[in-house]
Amino acid sequence: MTDQTPSLETSLAELSKPDWIHAVSQIVEEDGYFQQLGARHFASFVEEGTTLLVTFETIQGMHALSAMAQPFGWEMLRDYGWSHLCVASDGDTWFRDPDVYAYFDRLVDDGFFDEFEKVIFYGAGPCGYAAGAFSVASPLAQVVLIQPQATLDPRIADWDDRFVDMRRTDFSSRYGYAPDMLDAADQAFVLYDPRETLDAMHAALFTRQNVIKLRMTHMGAALQTDLMEMDQLAPLLLAVEAGTLTPASFAALYRARRDYRPYLRNVLMRLETLDRPLLAAALCRNVTSRIQRTGGFARRLRDLEARLAEEG
Repeated sequence: MTDQTPSLETSLAELSKPDWIHAVSQIVEEDGYFQQLGARHFASFVEEGTTLLVTFETIQGMHALSAMAQPFGWEMLRDYGWSHLCVASDGDTWFRDPDVYAYFDRLVDDGFFDEFEKVIFYGAGPCGYAAGAFSVASPLAQVVLIQPQATLDPRIADWDDRFVDMRRTDFSSRYGYAPDMLDAADQAFVLYDPRETLDAMHAALFTRQNVIKLRMTHMGAALQTDLMEMDQLAPLLLAVEAGTLTPASFAALYRARRDYRPYLRNVLMRLETLDRPLLAAALCRNVTSRIQRTGGFARRLRDLEARLAEEG
């Protein structure tokens, strides 16, 4: 670390974990606070506007998803003047820690969430579970969950074999079953790819009157990354804040996938798995006519056209 005090504009990408945590605490100190929550969690808060974004993130995810190795919420803080509370974990913990429970209890007792006009909880995967589970602390909040787990309690989700090392973790006590914790939310949005079987099974458990499910078919298992790379995550949250996010408006945002190569490759792979050469060729023609430097699609189109010609 240098002697210069870091700011929201400072890249933290090259710092060791202790220096990174120290830098985050320095940055939020002027307009907020930093609080360690036990051995594997911390909370950082920056007060700016009347909209509060509460993000659940991992230290590793911040380094992987942000070129500056910063919490995602700082982007919304810088660009739109939102306040931001980041609750972070070192590794995937699903935030099942009494120190985290106690922290949210204190926020409730202090009336922290009542100070803001709008509150949005956000998380993806294990962090999506946490965003849903802890949103109960702020009744009438908006909640955005990307590929969330409902619980890892084996009595309910023994079919999910991805996280067997978490099966002894308590998911039945306080802030436990995420779908039930959404009952106090004004509106919750669950984003998932229905072709990802385990994600779809968890999404089914979130079926509630105040939950809208937004399907991202053929996108795969890393939807948060995909939305960021398509530059659609910030517009999604802005629509939530404005109260305009609906299945129809999401479909308009999601049209960005038409120019997103990972999605297009997934669709092509699906068509080839189904042995639909005519549709696969039509897809390749569409992509090569609209997007530059699509050598893989051009080569595949030649192969498909040769096959179709041979088959008559």
